[in-house]
Amino acid sequence: MKRLLVPAAIVVALAFLPQLSLDIPYVFQDGVNTPGTLELLALCLLFGGLALSYDLLFGFTGLLSFGHALYFAVGVYVAAIAMTRWHWDFWVSAAFTALVGFLLAIVLGAVSLRVAGIAFAMVTLAFAQAGSILALKNPYKWTGGEEGFGVDYHQLPAWTVGILNTKHLYWIALAYAAFVFVVVRWAVNSSPGHVWQAIRENELRVQVLGLKPYTYKLMSYVLASVLATAGGIVYLLLLGGANIDVTTASFTLTLLLMVVIGGTGSRWGAMIGGILYTFANHRLGDLSSSHAVSSLPSVIRTPLQQPLFILGVLFILVVFFVPGGLTRIGQVGVRLDRILRRPAVQEERA
Repeated sequence: MKRLLVPAAIVVALAFLPQLSLDIPYVFQDGVNTPGTLELLALCLLFGGLALSYDLLFGFTGLLSFGHALYFAVGVYVAAIAMTRWHWDFWVSAAFTALVGFLLAIVLGAVSLRVAGIAFAMVTLAFAQAGSILALKNPYKWTGGEEGFGVDYHQLPAWTVGILNTKHLYWIALAYAAFVFVVVRWAVNSSPGHVWQAIRENELRVQVLGLKPYTYKLMSYVLASVLATAGGIVYLLLLGGANIDVTTASFTLTLLLMVVIGGTGSRWGAMIGGILYTFANHRLGDLSSSHAVSSLPSVIRTPLQQPLFILGVLFILVVFFVPGGLTRIGQVGVRLDRILRRPAVQEERA
């Protein structure tokens, strides 16, 4: 119980943010409680929870999936189609979407997990690509094709519609991140969770002990997929529409980057990585167009005006100096010491 005090205190503190009017230079220049900042913070929390759901597969079970975006897209598209094309109520649409995500995860997971390693990654990628193509083809004019479509706001709860209700969307994203954290924490500490981690370390040993890794891996796959589907519904509320970007393989690769940056197999690592990556991805665009960067010499200005270049450099630095992710940042000194001492050791051996 004591271990939950810190997460609970963080959630309570974050819940009070919309009530504060703080201006943090270079971070929240327009104020923390402005609609634009609250929407950005909500996206950060959403992707923090989504990255943690992916880490349940990759970090805790050792399953490299390239198809996690499929279940997030199911949450976005199925809920949007149900409300906009079929004119269903939001709560009915959300329940139906969760059911679709659950059943789809069972079926596709049962097929994908027949193979392992890179073969598993390729099968999940194939399913995700099939879903992306389906959304692009716009069957029955449901998905909007390449342009996507906006959700019928009449079917949404009134307290989630409008710029003045951005704080409510922020609280929804916070609730989602907290929910994913609690579920993953509970699942990892459960009996199946211990088996997942044993599978990650040595699947053959788990088989020798008389357990069936396939069943446990399917449990992990379904749970992570359902959490991603729930995240898709929250994303739909935040952005008010469906777009083809959430169905692509690069979306899953972005989640993988978030997990690696934060630290795999860590309850806090993936969430921290997701929050920081999302924040940097949005704020670096503002930085690249700022007067401070524009006034620099062209040799320095040109790369700094490319947000993806900056993100790539930051990712390389994290992987090189903190291989275990930001949660193990305390090991940077040891890493630097080894790098600096390596040439001297090689010279002594020579």
